[in-house]
Amino acid sequence: MARLLLGVSGGIAAYKALEFVRLATAEGHQLRVIQTHSAQRFVGAASFAALSGAPVLSDEFERDPLRGSFPGDPLPAQDPASHLALTAAADLFLIAPASANTIAKLAHGHADNLLSTAALGAACPLIVAPAMNDRMWDNPATVANIALLRERGIEVLTPGTGRLATAGEWGPGRLPAPAELLAAVAAKLAATASGGASWRGIRTLVTAGGTREPIDAVRYVGNRSSGRMGFALADAAAARGSDVVVVAANVALGRNAAVRYVEVNTAAELQAACEAEFDAADVLLMCAAVADFRPAEPRSDKISKTAAEALELALEATGDVLAALAARRREGQTLVGFAAEHGPGGVGRARAKLAGKGLDAIVCNDVAQPGIGFDAEDNEVTIISSAGETAVGPAAKRVVAEAVLDAVTALRC
Repeated sequence: MARLLLGVSGGIAAYKALEFVRLATAEGHQLRVIQTHSAQRFVGAASFAALSGAPVLSDEFERDPLRGSFPGDPLPAQDPASHLALTAAADLFLIAPASANTIAKLAHGHADNLLSTAALGAACPLIVAPAMNDRMWDNPATVANIALLRERGIEVLTPGTGRLATAGEWGPGRLPAPAELLAAVAAKLAATASGGASWRGIRTLVTAGGTREPIDAVRYVGNRSSGRMGFALADAAAARGSDVVVVAANVALGRNAAVRYVEVNTAAELQAACEAEFDAADVLLMCAAVADFRPAEPRSDKISKTAAEALELALEATGDVLAALAARRREGQTLVGFAAEHGPGGVGRARAKLAGKGLDAIVCNDVAQPGIGFDAEDNEVTIISSAGETAVGPAAKRVVAEAVLDAVTALRC
C-alpha cells in the first residue's frame, strides 16, 4: 500500500474527493489531504480529516500536528516545512479536483498557497484531475496549460462528459468518478514500481469503439463496445510520453488533448484510417470491435415499417483489417490484437488468431462475464504472446491498459 497525498482545489466536484479518500483508505493506503481555502467553502476539512485519520492542511504557515508524516508513521523529531515534507514522504500526489485556476498555477510555476507550493516541490509522481465548466475546459488558456503540463510529463486525466454543476448545462469537464481516480492512481503506482518505461519517441496507433454498418439512412448493425478500453490504452500510452493517434469508431467519451483522434463510423472507414496511419506507427493496439458483417445493399433512404410486414437482411463479410495491416508490417513494428471471446475455449481461439494473423500479442477477454468487457468500467483479460500468458484482473480498464503496455515494452526490449 502507498502513501497518497491528495490536493483538493475549489469546485463543487470536491465532494467526490471524499469518496476517493474512503475508497483509498479502505484499500489500505495512507492518506494526507491538502485543501485550498476555496475548496473548504465546498467541503469542510473535518470531513476529510475524519475519513483520512489525519489533520488537513490548507496554509503554508499552519503547523502540522503530524510533522509531515502519514498516519501510522513515526513522528519526526522536529517540525519540517509541510510543503516539502509531505511530498517527500508521499508515493504519489493526486490533485482532484484541479480547478482551472490551480491548473494555471501549476503550468506557470506559481506557489501562492500550500497546494501549489507542494506541487512545485514534489519529486513523486503527480496526477492532475481537472474539473470545471465546459467553457472553461475548452478555453484556449486552459488547453495550453494542460498541454504544457503534459509536455513536462505530468499525467492529466481527461474529464468526463455529462451533466455539469450549473443547472441545464452539459459537456466535458466532469471530475472522473472516485473509482476511476483510484484506478489511475493504482496504474501510476504499478508503472512506477515496474520502472514505468518511457514511451517517448514511440508512435502508437490505437483503434477504439465499435463500427456501425448502415442498413438504411437511420438504422445500422453494430455492437456494444463503448471505446473505454481503447481510450484507456491511449491515455496510458500518452502518459508514458508516446505520440498517440486513436481511430475512434462511434465513441461518446471525453477526448484527451494529448492524443490525436480520427473519427470513423464503418469498418471500411476504420480500415482506410488505419492504412493511412499504420506506416508511421511503431505500436498498433487494435482494440476496436470491428463488425465482421455488413448489410450487402444498404439503403440511402429510410425503410418504412409499413411497407412490409417482414424484412430480410442480406449480410456480407467485411475485410480483416488487422490481418491486412499485419501483412504489410515493417521491421520494428509491434502489433497487438484484441479478441472478445464468449464462453469456454476463448483463450484457445485467441491463441489461434495470434498465430494466424502474425501478431506479437493478443489480449483475450470473455465478454460472457457480467460487468466485464463491453460497455463496462472493468475488464479481465489474458495477454498472450510468445513469452507466455498473463492473466490480468478483474480490474479497472486503466489498470489493464498499463499491464498491456508493460507487455508491449517487454516485447520491444
